[in-house]
Amino acid sequence: MTTAAATAEPAAVTRRPATMAQALGRALRDAMAADPDVHVLGEDVGTLGGVFRVTDGLAKEFGDDRCTDTPLAEAGILGAAVGMAMYGLRPVVEMQFDAFAYPAFEQLLSHVAKMRNRTGGAMPMPITIRVPYGGGIGGVEHHSDSSEAYYMATPGLHVVAPATVADAYGLLRASIASDDPVVFLEPKRLYWSKADWSPERPEAVEPIGRAVVRRTGRSATLITYGPSLPVCLEAAEAARAEGWDLEVLDLRGLVPFDEETVFASVRRTGRAVVVHESSGFGGPGGEIAARIGERCFHHLEAPVLRVTGFDIPYPAPMLEQHHLPGVDRILDAVARLQWEADWTPGKAGN
Repeated sequence: MTTAAATAEPAAVTRRPATMAQALGRALRDAMAADPDVHVLGEDVGTLGGVFRVTDGLAKEFGDDRCTDTPLAEAGILGAAVGMAMYGLRPVVEMQFDAFAYPAFEQLLSHVAKMRNRTGGAMPMPITIRVPYGGGIGGVEHHSDSSEAYYMATPGLHVVAPATVADAYGLLRASIASDDPVVFLEPKRLYWSKADWSPERPEAVEPIGRAVVRRTGRSATLITYGPSLPVCLEAAEAARAEGWDLEVLDLRGLVPFDEETVFASVRRTGRAVVVHESSGFGGPGGEIAARIGERCFHHLEAPVLRVTGFDIPYPAPMLEQHHLPGVDRILDAVARLQWEADWTPGKAGN
């Protein structure tokens, strides 16, 4: 029997303000302490502690052989990780910035994603590839990109994208423990977001592939992940002034895709908007919308809409505020959902 006493947190567990970067660093530290096969490697992850200081202190605690600075050669970094995984280690690779990761794509597609299938399951690929991604920090070219569609379209990869401090810890621990390769997308603009959190709580390690409803509502479902979650929550709050009660669903990743949670939400509300920073054409929103259309068609009151980055190369810093999905664009999409629901052929004014 479940009781309040049984589910309460132990008295010794305390929550303190922590940033997402700190939670990620703690996840790496705890994984390395728990398993000597976990190794961290990448550009500047050792002495410097990473560009975003996520790996700060790991080299001092575990030594250079387990937290290793590498040359500026992404293909070589990931290729080395493949060899390490083949010999039983659990490498965690940091790609310093999203657009820096592209030179490693040949290794990713030809070996990381295919090795377990190629060997009939005999050779797992327990590699976690950490990718700081997305905009919102005023980064110049090659320092702000939304590359999740490339990984999502590559069979054999898990794709994880936390949006909260607690999920940053729990999902990274679960990713490192996975025998399948995981592309772990870390939203750069949320590195310094804070929350009261403790890694000692029992539910700290979350399973991969589970979405969660962050805000319940009845008018429409906003489906998002990573850096767009705070924007969707802000939009849902602003929508109250228009009389709209929006549900906000955090995917927490793209592969595996949690159809059960997504479809249940859309069937409740009858309307859906997918929000992400990646471009619209060929982006994750198209696949999500297609799946909703196939499985929830008779529950939909309007077409599934998307609010995304524009179909252009990532713009210069002074233009990214126009490029990234914002509250006004989200509310405009919700307004279109309501209009579509009221539309009937031949009705005057349509």
